[in-house]
Order: sequence, then structure tokens, then C-alpha cells
Amino acid sequence: MRGNVVDLAVAVVIGAAFTNIVNSVVKGIISPLIGAIGTQSLDGYKSCLKNPCGIGPDGQATGVEILWGSVLNAALTFLITAAVVYFLMVLPMAKYLAKVEQRRRAKEGVQETMEITELVVLKEIRDELIAQRGAGGGTDASGGYGPRL
Repeated sequence: MRGNVVDLAVAVVIGAAFTNIVNSVVKGIISPLIGAIGTQSLDGYKSCLKNPCGIGPDGQATGVEILWGSVLNAALTFLITAAVVYFLMVLPMAKYLAKVEQRRRAKEGVQETMEITELVVLKEIRDELIAQRGAGGGTDASGGYGPRL
């Protein structure tokens, strides 16, 4: 259990640091690429649900705006984070664990083979001893020691 807690703590720290990197990539590279089509920032994309949208003369916001550019920005950040975590952490770890499991199974197969081989050898020794006892005349009809008939 203690190892799992340490792994979780490391994942949280790396995730927090990695989030800053992904945010920078989205803000510095992806947003300007999308901005080449429209506005400079994804946050600028919005729709007006109730007209007129903007700032009134009293400084208050008028209308109802849906900021779908911010949602798109967050979704892109999430997808990039998920892809990088999957391809750089989850997939290599799964491959490593599969190799470890394959080695463990191979080792178990070798141990089973050794156990079977030992069993065969022990049976041969038993059969030899029974044959020797039978040839020596020191056993009863069942192969064990007992009174001679």
C-alpha cells in the first residue's frame, strides 16, 4: 500500500508540472494556428444568446454570451494531456508489465518442467528399488517387507 501512495504522489506532482507545459503549448502554438483563421486567442470565440451582447453604458455586461472558445481551449488541453500521458506513461508501463508477466510465466513453466522431471526420476528410482528387492528375495508378494511365505 505504501508503494501505491508514493506512486500516486509522484503522479500528482508530475501531472501538475505537465499541465503547465500543455497549457503553454496550447496557448503558444495551437491557439495561434487556429487564430490564423479567426481571432488571435481561442478565448475570443463566443456566441451571443440574447442580443445585444457587449458592455452597456453603465459598464455592465448586456446580453448572454456563450464562451465556446474557452471550452474548446480546455478540451484541446485535455486531449493533448491525455494523449501524452497515455503514450509516454500508460502504454510503456503496460508493455513492461506484460514482459514481466511473460517472464514469470516462463519461469513457472521451467519450474513445472523441473518438478515433472524430478517426479519421473523418483518413480524410476522407486521402480528400481522394487525390482532390486524383488530380485534379492527379501520382500513379500506385495513388494514390502513382511514374513516370508
